[in-house]
Amino acid sequence: MSDTVDAPVIRADEPGSFARSVLAERHPALIEKVRDAFPYGPEQHRALDALRDNSAEGTIPPLAPTAYDHDRWEVWGREHFGRSWFDVPFLWAESYFYRRLLEAVGYFADGPWRGIDPFRPFKQAELHTPQAEAELAALDDVLRRPAGEQAQVLVHGSLWGNRADLGFRLSATGAEATGAATPPLVADDAEALWSLLPVGSPATLCVVADNAGRELLPDLVLIDHVLHHGRAERVVLQVKPYPYYVSDATTEDVVDCLRRLAGAKGAAAGVGGRLWAALGDGRLTVRAHDFFRAPLPYQEMPGDLRREFAGATLTVMKGDLNYRRLVGDRMWPPTTSFADRTGYFPGPVAALRTLKSDVIVGLDEPTVATLDAREDRWRTSGAHALIQVRG
Repeated sequence: MSDTVDAPVIRADEPGSFARSVLAERHPALIEKVRDAFPYGPEQHRALDALRDNSAEGTIPPLAPTAYDHDRWEVWGREHFGRSWFDVPFLWAESYFYRRLLEAVGYFADGPWRGIDPFRPFKQAELHTPQAEAELAALDDVLRRPAGEQAQVLVHGSLWGNRADLGFRLSATGAEATGAATPPLVADDAEALWSLLPVGSPATLCVVADNAGRELLPDLVLIDHVLHHGRAERVVLQVKPYPYYVSDATTEDVVDCLRRLAGAKGAAAGVGGRLWAALGDGRLTVRAHDFFRAPLPYQEMPGDLRREFAGATLTVMKGDLNYRRLVGDRMWPPTTSFADRTGYFPGPVAALRTLKSDVIVGLDEPTVATLDAREDRWRTSGAHALIQVRG
């Protein structure tokens, strides 16, 4: 991959931009939701109010010297502290906002709120909606199909799992999600993905999770399919070491989802039981490397994580944040080569992502022209998705 980087880093300093709307609108609203989700005391309320005001109008403060990860953030933020939240790289600003949010609610401090996930009520609610119930019930039909058809449906279920109206009920084409005149996927390398995991191979699949709740459920079902049908001997599921962004999956969320599957009716219960057993015998492993909460691109991953990815037959990166870290959170021309942008990665890699931020690579010119002609915000609307593979 060329070392020349000429695409601008995405920041939130442009009025009307998606990045600015996240910092100026989404983050203050999230603070209020977190504030209402728990009976926090005056100390937490004051800290949340201070974060809301600071992130809207202030300059970025460093962590207190007594913070447990002060030394790391001192390095990660040395170029950004003292500047406006809107003037630093968007990826860094988002990451640091969530780190400050955890600080505000006492997640790291000694006391009753230590280790309490401030996003847990939202994650739990997603697992027990009528929509989630219907999606799990739909597995009864999906898992009766031939294995090849299952593979196609389940990879699309994982891809669209964070869409409230999709999931396992998605058809093979997904046309109802985007309209017949628009490609259902802006890039679709599903065939290449499955070619790296042939039936009977001694493969190791690494899945880097994104969201918990109704996105993690189909991810787990896909993992079960891979193990149950012999497309891999072993799967490593990488999650966040602590709550990160609103819905990012932690080990606790994996356990919640497994219990939800095991407690469901029909085929879903079988999936939950098989996965529980796979964890017990080592065919499925959950890991939570510290780098997954760093505000850095994967190109800067540490050596131990690089070696782990190098040992995988295929690494699947789920979701928007992982995509931004994988290709670099910059305004690349959409036709920039996905293979070039991921050439540094130490093994075959696939991205399954619903488009919810500005960064995009690997598209052909006709697809870009069609999307640009039809929609102003196709990069961020969540109405489009992609499967990209670099073998």
